[in-house]
This record gives sequence, structure tokens and C-alpha cells, in this order.
Amino acid sequence: MFESRDPAVASAAPYPRWLGDIGGTNARFGWQEYEGAAISHVQVLPCAEYASLCEAAQSYLAQQGLAAPQCAAFGIANPVTGDAVTMTNHHWQFSVQALRQGLGLARLVLLNDFTALALALTELPPQQLLQIGGGLAADDGAIGLIGPGTGLGVSGLLPLGHQNKWIPIAGEGGHISLSASTEREFAVIQHLQQRYGHVSAERVLSGSGLVDLYHVLCHLEHGQGLEITTPAQVMERALAEPSSTAHQALDMFCGFLGSVAGDLALTLGARGGMYIGGGIVPRMVERLERGPFRTRFESKGRFRNYLQNIPVWVIRSPVSPALQGASQALSLTQW
Repeated sequence: MFESRDPAVASAAPYPRWLGDIGGTNARFGWQEYEGAAISHVQVLPCAEYASLCEAAQSYLAQQGLAAPQCAAFGIANPVTGDAVTMTNHHWQFSVQALRQGLGLARLVLLNDFTALALALTELPPQQLLQIGGGLAADDGAIGLIGPGTGLGVSGLLPLGHQNKWIPIAGEGGHISLSASTEREFAVIQHLQQRYGHVSAERVLSGSGLVDLYHVLCHLEHGQGLEITTPAQVMERALAEPSSTAHQALDMFCGFLGSVAGDLALTLGARGGMYIGGGIVPRMVERLERGPFRTRFESKGRFRNYLQNIPVWVIRSPVSPALQGASQALSLTQW
């Protein structure tokens, strides 16, 4: 998390708040008028249509007929370790301070998008969550978060004593090395390694990763199928042709996701549950329920029983919860 402030402003008005969830494909913006207010004026802008984040943000204000407030917080799909930001899965690069100045803000907080999403987890209403296996969450357990989208977001919450307070995690777990559990998966990873060198979890568990996974399976089997270029096309073919390579690719995707999510649950001790966000999984929930996800999540040898009790929830929210998390980040860093 990095914060830029205007030294000439003694105290910035805490509301209204301008909120953002900036991914590699879309930039989502919203507005919170006062404390406790629902987030309004939500708009999604394609990143590819704008030369910079500043330009996209200014376009949002213009289209919504809003004037820049004094404070804003944006979650972004990227490490945030200082003033300079260069996005991993998009060409935007900028200075946080220069962005604040360009938008006319007194205060701008920038944080990783999945850290922002993690901050919102404990406030998600039950109707926006679909549980896939497991039992009851432990009140004193850590919480894990993973989500395939343009990239692979990973975060979580660590409990702070018994005060119902949490510390969010800012990490880059999507770039851990992907491991195989079957000979076929090993062949897939070898093929991807020849192309990319390091094969991270994100190389498969993302939109472009699903397409790559499908193409590799086609190459290993018959060398056809390169006409498919988007994850939506893979899903459509899998649904239309249950015996197709696309169907196999989705099953392997779910298996890999189960393994990586299980690793994260063990690493964090996530007895408070695992959450799955991102833009891909909510569109393939039935596959996750019927496929190898849960088996692979629990298949960790002597710790199978430990993982069997951990609930996994898929987030199905009509508005990006990361916007609410961005608002919480502003409260955490109040002047």
C-alpha cells in the first residue's frame, strides 16, 4: 500500500470517496457519498481504450458528471511497493504522486487489488457466496483468497487477537511455481516451460492461461484447435462438446486451481475459509462443483483431514467487492 498526500492540505475531507478496482483488462470505478453509504456510480471501462490510468479515471468523472473529491483509493492488479508502478499485465506505468496531482486529489491511496478485495471479505453478505465443500469456518482462523482473472490474484486476512480485526496480506502468490500431480500435467508444464521458462500458477490459472492450457492439450493430442483465442470460447466449446479437448482443459484448470488453493490454505492455516474471486470462476461454478477441484484441494497427504474441514466460497457479487475494500483502506490510513 502506498499513499500520496498534498502537503498543502492540512486535513482532507473523508467523504465523498472515489474508489477504483484496476485490473489488466478493465478499470472499475465507484463512488461512496458518506460513511456507510452503498457504492454508487459504478462504471467499468476497458483499459485498452485509454493511454493511461489518469486518462481512464478522468473519463469516468466526465461520464458520471462528478467533480474530483479530496480523497480516493484504487486497488490495482500489481505489486504496490512505492511511488513507481508498472503494471504486470497491462502497459500502464505511472507515479502515484503524479497520478494524485493529475486527478486533483488531496489524498490518494494505492494498494494491490486483491489486498483491497481481502479487506471486504468479512463484510460480504451470505447471498453473494457459494460454498463448495468443507464445514464451518473457524472464527480465529486466517482467511485465504485466490482469484483467476487477467492474472492470478492471491491474498488473505490474518486475525488480530480476538478483536474481530484483521491484517490484510499484500503478496504476489500468483507467481509461485506451478507443480504437477499427474503425468499429463507434467507434460503440459514441460511444454509451457519451453515457451515461457518459469511456469507460474498464473501461466495456467488466468484467462490467457486457460487458452494456453487448451492449446497445449491440443498440441499433445492432435495439433488442432488454435482457432480458439479467448477463455469464453474454451468454456463455450466445453459446454457444447463434453468429450472435447476444451472440456479436458477446464477439468485440468479446476484441478490445478484446487491444488494451488490447497497449498495456500496450508501456508496460511486458513481455517477461517478460502475465498475465490476474479472474473473466471463465477462463470464456471458448476464445473468447480462437479470437477476435480475439491478433491485436489484436499489431496495433501497427511493433512487431508485438516483441509476437509475448510470451507471454500466462490464470490458472486454484482459489484466488485474490492471497491468496498478500497474504502476500508482509506479508513485504515485516516489522518
